[in-house]
Amino acid sequence: MPKQTFTTPKLGILMLSLGLMISCNDKKKSEQENTVSDTEQHQTENTAGTYGDDVNFMKKHIELIELTDDSNQSKVAVAASLQARVMTSSAHGDQGRSYGWINKELFESKETQEHINVYGGEERFWLGPEGGQFSIFFKKGSRFILEDWYTPKLIDLEPFDVKSVSKNKAVFTKKASLVNYSGFQFDMGIEREVAVLSKQEIQKELGLGTIADEIKTVAYQTTNTITNVGKTNWEKETGLLSIWLLGMFNHSPTTTIVLPYVQGSEAELGAVVNDAYFGKVPADRLKVADKVVYFKGDGEYRSKIGLSPARAKNLVGSYDSKKGILTLIKYKKPANVTDYVNSMWEIQKNPFGGDVVNAYNDGAPKEGEKPLGPFYELESSSPALALKPGQSGTHVQLTCHIEGNEASLNPIVQKLFGVSIDEIKKAFN
Repeated sequence: MPKQTFTTPKLGILMLSLGLMISCNDKKKSEQENTVSDTEQHQTENTAGTYGDDVNFMKKHIELIELTDDSNQSKVAVAASLQARVMTSSAHGDQGRSYGWINKELFESKETQEHINVYGGEERFWLGPEGGQFSIFFKKGSRFILEDWYTPKLIDLEPFDVKSVSKNKAVFTKKASLVNYSGFQFDMGIEREVAVLSKQEIQKELGLGTIADEIKTVAYQTTNTITNVGKTNWEKETGLLSIWLLGMFNHSPTTTIVLPYVQGSEAELGAVVNDAYFGKVPADRLKVADKVVYFKGDGEYRSKIGLSPARAKNLVGSYDSKKGILTLIKYKKPANVTDYVNSMWEIQKNPFGGDVVNAYNDGAPKEGEKPLGPFYELESSSPALALKPGQSGTHVQLTCHIEGNEASLNPIVQKLFGVSIDEIKKAFN
């Protein structure tokens, strides 16, 4: 597979629109060094960036559905009014850390932005492609420039309908139509299920042994389905859609993103990592090791990377060595499928040569400007969906946060990534 470069920043392009949209939130959450079993520590944090704080704040502006497991410690807050977006979660009840990045300044402004409304949230439902002749972000005949770029209201401001809610699960639906750059209309039905997992289910899904009681966990799995409810086939010649899940998480100077990859020669599999989204990422921020790619999640340098279908595995994550937080994203990646939508901002030669998984680190677009968050982001996409009338395509993603001390987390990290916490910590030292 020849090396391919994709210069479109996908979600990262939002950073270019700061002047058009909103000023960032200069406030950073003050977080103490984590000791999971220390109740007093959580009580101290109850005044600074806890799940309870963030939920109480958001409830002043939007309605939330809170899901939990039987322990009532794993909590997940979902906003039906924002496409059934998972806004944030906690592994330690209301007192626990709030894992999702929330744009409080935008909520408080009560303003509606023209190009996009970046409310944040640790998993949101989107659709691709962003750019190209089959884009759903550019109208037919428009230029591939920021002024002509608009996030479809369907995935920006429109609510999803609540189909059902139980203690640990909620299901949402939506019927909608989108027209792409080439003028093809997609008539679709959307269903999105958000389900909280127990610790036992987490062990099974991740292939782990027993997770010790002192380790705090929260995990939720979303099952995202779109159905062709029209009368016309969705075909390559007129463009295809993909299900695109994006999560914004709280950055820190000690957070390293870890992306396992399929090993092999570039001649056979192509480049290990695509770092062309904002230009080449400096070596002190991106490192390709034998088994994994390391990428900084410090919110101090705007950059984005991606892995192709030939290189991506079905798991990515991050580790904050100071707070003892392991974040994992496991997603459905069908075997032997190579067609993923390309979001490059131009008429494309290869509109189905996009990345499967991406990681983004926020930062100032230019010297003297403000970042959008800052935050870091983990993203995954379904294959391009060629659907006949009545057919459906589904993308499943598991998001999991695990808190503990280094000794307790190291076996989990080694099992899942094939590297040690010590190796992660030394990646940029």
